[in-house]
Amino acid sequence: MNALPAPLALPGWSHTYSGKVRDLYVPESEDAASSSHLLVVASNRVSAFDFVLEPPIPGKGALLTALSNWWFARIPMANHLAEGPGVPAAPDAVADRAVVSRRLNMFPVECVVRGALTGSGFIEYQQTGAVCGIELPAGLQDGDLLDEPIYTPAYKAPFGEHDENITFERSIELVGAEVAEALRAASLEIFTAARELAAERGVVLADTKFEFGRDPETGELVLADEVLTSDSSRYWDAATYSDASLSGPERLASFDKQIVRNWLSANWDKQGVPPVLPDEIVEQTYARYLDLYVRLTGTQPPFARSHA
Repeated sequence: MNALPAPLALPGWSHTYSGKVRDLYVPESEDAASSSHLLVVASNRVSAFDFVLEPPIPGKGALLTALSNWWFARIPMANHLAEGPGVPAAPDAVADRAVVSRRLNMFPVECVVRGALTGSGFIEYQQTGAVCGIELPAGLQDGDLLDEPIYTPAYKAPFGEHDENITFERSIELVGAEVAEALRAASLEIFTAARELAAERGVVLADTKFEFGRDPETGELVLADEVLTSDSSRYWDAATYSDASLSGPERLASFDKQIVRNWLSANWDKQGVPPVLPDEIVEQTYARYLDLYVRLTGTQPPFARSHA
């Protein structure tokens, strides 16, 4: 992966870590390893093929944060958002794209739920007839909806490495049977409810990934990270998906950065540094993210688009 830009200097907070699209801070008076709160800042960076691309997508971080918070308010499960007395506020400079989170002990498992067969799951199915050890009926095609959603966990690889699809049995080895069962049950329950809500708004929720942690003080299982956003989920337009005259990529166009991947695939041989994204690709990508937000929430975003 290429080098990340220097993190923002935020008054009252010390930078501790940057991933491809998010930056983490702790209160400057607290130790990074033991602080009670984290500031999670969703940047406008966009990544593809293990590269962080130029330029960023203005407004992307705020859109994802707003959509994630919208879902958190509708999921009847404890989440990572820290609220109440003594919780430091997010700095004004990043208030629209940051949340203050309580510190959790995160599990090394990405909890992937698939309601449709596509992407890496479809590739694995073509090779083995199964996805993460789950046997599926013969003859399924790319984009077919499954009779019941399936839970296909992945091992969260160290930074800079690829996550690895694993079987449920392997997840038991990583986190223990009790936790593995709880992660699967919570993931399927949340996905099922979210899929029904999305369908009411003319959107197909094809698949998603969740991350969970445990509160070190109470032992409570907590939903963490972003949830059901364009970056963590695959959504399709229901009308387009149902159009029998369409096929392939047009029918399965997702509300995410696939526009970016498609442009790179057509204009870059994946050798060396990727080219700079044209302005029209940047704008089309933001428009796709915005379209999903408006469809799901029924409102315009609660912020003015920032190019910071």
